[in-house]
This record gives sequence, C-alpha cells and structure tokens, in this order.
Amino acid sequence: VKIKAEALREAQLAMLRGEVIIEEGKLRGSGSRGEVTLPPELANIHSKNFVHPYYWAGFTMVGSPW
Repeated sequence: VKIKAEALREAQLAMLRGEVIIEEGKLRGSGSRGEVTLPPELANIHSKNFVHPYYWAGFTMVGSPW
C-alpha cells in the first residue's frame, strides 16, 4: 500500500518523464497506471506534452502523508 506522498511523487515523475498522455478524452499513464476519464473541458486539450513543470509542479502534500 502506497502512502499518498509516494503516489503524488510517482505521478509527478511519470509526467516529467512523458509517460502521461491525453487520448480519446482520457488521461492515461504508461503500464498499469490506469486511466481517468476527463471532463469535456479538459478532454480537448491540444497539448499532450506534460513534461513542463506547469502541469505537475503545483501539487503538494499537506498534513499526514498516509
């Protein structure tokens, strides 16, 4: 079982490495990371490159990491 802080770190690293994409209205990760259906206003994002810190650096963990 992963703690929240570790899951957040892994998600940020996946974005930094270019392993996360938007495809057919879903946010998809590589391997077994799964997918998330996006709301319509996000499903049509033209940029599929989430390597830039704009997309992943703003998230932080506050409080208990569990």
